[in-house]
Amino acid sequence: MTRVEKKELHRINERIREREVRLVGENVEQGVYSIEVALRKADDLGLDLVEISPNAVPPVCRITDYQKFLYQQKKREKEMKLKASKVVLKEIRFGPQTDDHDYNFKLKHAQEFLKEGCKVKAYVFFKGRSILFKEQGEVLLLRFANDLEELAKVDSLPTLEGKRMIIMFSPKKTAK
Repeated sequence: MTRVEKKELHRINERIREREVRLVGENVEQGVYSIEVALRKADDLGLDLVEISPNAVPPVCRITDYQKFLYQQKKREKEMKLKASKVVLKEIRFGPQTDDHDYNFKLKHAQEFLKEGCKVKAYVFFKGRSILFKEQGEVLLLRFANDLEELAKVDSLPTLEGKRMIIMFSPKKTAK
């Protein structure tokens, strides 16, 4: 955003075109005032009159330092972005003839991922002629789903997409 666009975000001081405004702010008696009185009060305090709610009747204005107001608003938006939940997807790859040791190793990793709150995408990759063993891949993924039953819920059952058979898990909500 350029400086001109930032100025247009909120009308300030003489750009406010209403006759009456509702005044809020620190060191100010809240109430409805004429625009001239509100501007004079802001000027006496050496601050700006900022229109914060133009759709209200009458519009709500705050007496504050405009640059400080913009800074606090930007800071609030940044905090909101940080609090927004981010979904992390972890992948676990199997072959159609994965033996027990490898299976258990990958199962432990999946359990850790789910405890961290990540989604897990497990898939069996068929290369070459191993596509003939689709049933083994499906049995492997269903066994995997059964072993993760207490930590995760199954989002989608095993589906074959090209040379991959995929199953998706998301962590179960735990009571805190």
